[in-house]
Amino acid sequence: MYRAITRQIEVTVEPNFVPERSVVDRGQYFWSYTIVITNTGAETVQLRTRHWVITDAVGRKQVVRGEGVVGEQPVLAPGERFEYTSGVPLQTASGFMTGRYQMVTARGEHFEIDVPTFSLDCPAGKRVLN
Repeated sequence: MYRAITRQIEVTVEPNFVPERSVVDRGQYFWSYTIVITNTGAETVQLRTRHWVITDAVGRKQVVRGEGVVGEQPVLAPGERFEYTSGVPLQTASGFMTGRYQMVTARGEHFEIDVPTFSLDCPAGKRVLN
């Protein structure tokens, strides 16, 4: 598990290789990742946007920006958490992702929080048969 804390907002990530959605012989690898965002602070905050940089094993970068996550812009009161699972394809057996979320407080203050950089690795010796 990977973890980052910014301004009392904790973000944890658990990536998982998904062999049933991968076709190794064609250079198609797929991972899911589960993210938990926990507000350990005293202010209510809302996640507004996301910014991802996805890098494969040969250095190809893909930048993803957008509103919210999985179609939502969750509001987190103190002590609340939001969990979601998403996925990412790569053309190589490994890579990594890093990112940031733009948040806004109930008072209208905008700030960014870090998503920890996390590794995407195909298990060694695992073959995917299709």
